[in-house]
Amino acid sequence: MSSLDIAKLDLMYVGIIIFTGLLGGVVAKKIKVPDIVLFLLIGIGLGPTIGGLLHVPADSTMNQLILTIGACYLLFEGGATLRFAVLKQIWITLTVIATLGVLITGAIITYAGVWLGIPIGVALVLGALTASTDPATLVPIFKQVPIKDRVSQTVMSESALNDAMGAIATFAVVAYVMGTGEGFSLTHSLGELAYEAGMGLVLGAIVGYSAAFLMAHNTLGIFREVTPFVIILAVITVYLLADAIGASGFMAVFTCGVMIGNKETFNLPLDHHEHEYLEDYVGNTALLMRMFIFILLGSQVDFHLLKEYLGVGLILLFIFIFIARPLTVFICAGPDRRAKWTWKELVFMSWTRETGVIPAALVGILAGMKVPGIDVVGAITFIFILGTILIQAPTTALLAGKLGLLKSQEK
Repeated sequence: MSSLDIAKLDLMYVGIIIFTGLLGGVVAKKIKVPDIVLFLLIGIGLGPTIGGLLHVPADSTMNQLILTIGACYLLFEGGATLRFAVLKQIWITLTVIATLGVLITGAIITYAGVWLGIPIGVALVLGALTASTDPATLVPIFKQVPIKDRVSQTVMSESALNDAMGAIATFAVVAYVMGTGEGFSLTHSLGELAYEAGMGLVLGAIVGYSAAFLMAHNTLGIFREVTPFVIILAVITVYLLADAIGASGFMAVFTCGVMIGNKETFNLPLDHHEHEYLEDYVGNTALLMRMFIFILLGSQVDFHLLKEYLGVGLILLFIFIFIARPLTVFICAGPDRRAKWTWKELVFMSWTRETGVIPAALVGILAGMKVPGIDVVGAITFIFILGTILIQAPTTALLAGKLGLLKSQEK
């Protein structure tokens, strides 16, 4: 197939995704569920196994580009909603749950996997791979379900912060399993985490402030009329810079969003109309990213593998949702006297534990590395993705309402 033919085929896929995504968004609004649930189901229906209208391989350039820029953009959007005032209250919980929390979740899933008969090397990879939450899944949910600020911003921030930890744990385990590493070094791993997160934080702050300055400064804001393009450029630039020096690109993008979202703190405000224009643009672009990410993700579900490992996968999913996550939240957040979490807030954070794009992307990378047992890991990871998105995402608003955590219920 020629390059032109491939381009035409990809263009057709783009049209199919946008059209079906727009319809799915309308239906989601009517039945009052997060749109990512409909997008995932649409993707499954369009994929090679059922509809045969959408076939974008997980290792294709198109898929990798969409996953990367989409996850980065949604993470940026999540960062832009975080406020410094809230961060001051919750920073201890964030630090502990994004580091120790990943290890607790990974350890529980590893132990459960071995108990169910999965070889220990494969169980270690599965535990590390699924231990972190996913910003591309969680950010859209909290944009659509108006949860109290400190709860929603804690969960979104956690998903941004723990990706670095999850990736480090995954590749450390893979090195051990494949015999390319001598084992685990706590000092080395912590140092690597500090570098990745720290440099991502620094780069995100620098690029975010620079972008805000060029957009909103009274006299030197030369890009005030083209703020949407500055946003796109900032997201791409900070991710690539972080990646080039081995820092966490997701941390950098998230921090960049935090800086731009809090630009008024640095005396860099936009007027009301400019702010509304930028907010509409970011919201519409984020919707487009959600369509592409979750429709593509659904289209790549391998039903033969899912069927083969369905029993084990469902048991692990139950342990994942009802044991691993609640233990992690109550151990890591419960003792934080500064935040003073209520039991209702802890219960809600225990339930909002979706798995999504980042683990799926890591599965693709590990498959390319020919990691032993990656077929088992991939199948169970997709069961986690489907299960958490289809069970937890649609019930987020209902649970928040029962617990009195919706913004509309605030006094």
